[in-house]
Amino acid sequence: MRRRLLPVLAACAAALLLLAGGPAAAAEPPAEFGTDWHDPLTAAPPVERPAGPSCTVTLAEARFRDFTPYRGTYTPPPGCRGDWGKVVLRMDGTVKGRQYDRLGYLTVGGVEVFKTSTPEPSAEGIAWSVEKDVTRYAPVLAAEQPVEMLIGNVVNETYTGVIDVKVTLAFYPGEAADAPDRVLTLANARNEGTSRTGDLTTPRNSERIVAEVYATGSGGGCEEFWYLTVPDEHPYSCKAADGPYREVQIRVDGRLAGIAAPYPHIYTGGWSNPFLWYVVPAPRAFDIQPVRYDLTPFAGLLNDGRPHRVEVSVAGVPQGQSGWDVPTNVLVWQDEGSEVVTGALTSYEETRPQSTTDFTPGAELSLQARGSHALTAAGYVDTSHGRVATTVARSLGNGSDHTWTEGEDTDALQARWRDAQTVTVAAGGHTTATSTTAVYTVDGTVTVDAADRLRTVLSLADRADTAVVRDGVRVSSSAMDDTYDGDASWTLGVPRDQRHAVGTSREHYRLTGSGGCYDRTIATVQGTLTEDRTGC
Repeated sequence: MRRRLLPVLAACAAALLLLAGGPAAAAEPPAEFGTDWHDPLTAAPPVERPAGPSCTVTLAEARFRDFTPYRGTYTPPPGCRGDWGKVVLRMDGTVKGRQYDRLGYLTVGGVEVFKTSTPEPSAEGIAWSVEKDVTRYAPVLAAEQPVEMLIGNVVNETYTGVIDVKVTLAFYPGEAADAPDRVLTLANARNEGTSRTGDLTTPRNSERIVAEVYATGSGGGCEEFWYLTVPDEHPYSCKAADGPYREVQIRVDGRLAGIAAPYPHIYTGGWSNPFLWYVVPAPRAFDIQPVRYDLTPFAGLLNDGRPHRVEVSVAGVPQGQSGWDVPTNVLVWQDEGSEVVTGALTSYEETRPQSTTDFTPGAELSLQARGSHALTAAGYVDTSHGRVATTVARSLGNGSDHTWTEGEDTDALQARWRDAQTVTVAAGGHTTATSTTAVYTVDGTVTVDAADRLRTVLSLADRADTAVVRDGVRVSSSAMDDTYDGDASWTLGVPRDQRHAVGTSREHYRLTGSGGCYDRTIATVQGTLTEDRTGC
C-alpha cells in the first residue's frame, strides 16, 4: 500500500445533495472524476443536544500551512456558569488545491480533547465539519486554560492546500450523567520511541479511575499500515520483527494494568487510492476515538498521595522504531464524603501473550498471523458509602491473512480484531456488569495491471455490542455497526487529466438498543452523492 504516498489529485463533476431522510433518489454521476466533488460527509449520527439555550465560545481559529501550532487561551462562557449537562465541540474546516491527508490534535490545559485527520481537497475546494461530545472534559473547561492545536501541513508550489479551521464549544446547562471530577495528564511526560512515560498522582479520595489513550499509527510510514507488516526475513516493503500484531498497553509502576487492540485507522489517502475517500471517509477518520482502560482495581495503590510511574506503549513495534502517538488522559471520580479512600488490588491474572506468523512462499506469497492476550485485575476501595469492588476482565484476539505478489502488484488483506471487556462492580449489595465487545474488520485488495491501472476494492467494519446486567437482569444494551464499502481505480504515471479515475463508496451506520434506533446510508459514484437515506 506504499503507493498512497504518490502525489495524487483528482476531481469529480458537480455534486447533488439529497435531503437526509428522503427517498433514495438517483443522481446522474459523471463518467469519471472531474475537477470537483461533493463535500465530505459521514453516515454517523450527529451529537445529541439538549433542548433549550446554550452558550458558544470559539476555542481555536487558525490556518495551518506548516508545523507551527496555534496557541491561544480558553475562557469559560460567562453566560453559562455552573454545571453543564452537555458540551459539544465542533470543528469546521475548508481547504482547496492539492494536499495530502494530515493528522491533527487539540489540547486544552494539556488535556487531549480532540484528534482528527483531514480530507484531501479538490482544486475548487471543500468544506467539512466534525462534532464530538466532550462533556467528560468539563472539569478542565471550568477554568481559563491554554489551548494548543496543530494540523501539521506542508504548503509549497506542489502542495497548495492551506487548511483553514474554526473550533467552537457549545455549552448546555444541566447535570451531566457520570461526569468525572478531575481530568489529569501525566506529569513530566516523555516520549521514548512509541511509548509515553510520566508520573500520575491521583487525589487521595479517588474511587474510580479511567485512562484514555488517543493511539494512532502516524501518517507516511509503515506503522500507518501496521496491519500489513511482515517479519524481517520475508520479502515485502513494510517489515516488522514480529509481524503485524499490535497491542496498546498501559503499565502502573511497571505492572501491566490494561491492554487494548488499536483501531486500524485508514486516512483519506489510504490504500493507494484517495478516490475512495473524497466524499465518504473511513470510519473514525475525522473523529479519532481513544482506547479506554478502567484502572479502578489499582485505585487503592494509586491513592497513597505519591506519584506513580505510568507507561503507555505499543507492543509489536520494532525496537527503536517511531510511528505511534499515544497521548494519555486520566479521568478520576472522587468520593465527596472521604478525604482518603483506601483499598487494595486483590487478584491479578495475565495469560501469556500469543503472536504467531506462518509464511508461505510461491508466485503468490502469503502471511497468516494470529495473536491473543488476556488480563484480569480485581480490587476494592472503602468509600464513605461502603466497600466497592471492581473486576476488569479484558481479552484480545486478532487474525489476518495477507497475500501479495512479487513487486506487490497484487496486495490483499483479510483481518479481524476482537476486543472484549467486562467491568463488574459490586457495591451496596448489588452487582453490575458492563460488557463491551468491539470487532474491527478489513477486507481489501489493491491491484496494478499491465496498463498501470490501479484498483482498490475495500470493505471495512467497526462494530460494538454493549450490555449492562444488574443482579443478573439485563437493564440496557446497544449494538453499533458502521460499515464502509468502496471500489476505485485510476491510471498511474500519466498527467492528472488522463487518469480517468472512477470510484464508488457506500457507508451504512446502524445503532440499535434500549435507547432506540438510528440508521443512515450514504453512497457516491465518481464523487456525486447518489443516495442519502435515513430511517429504521
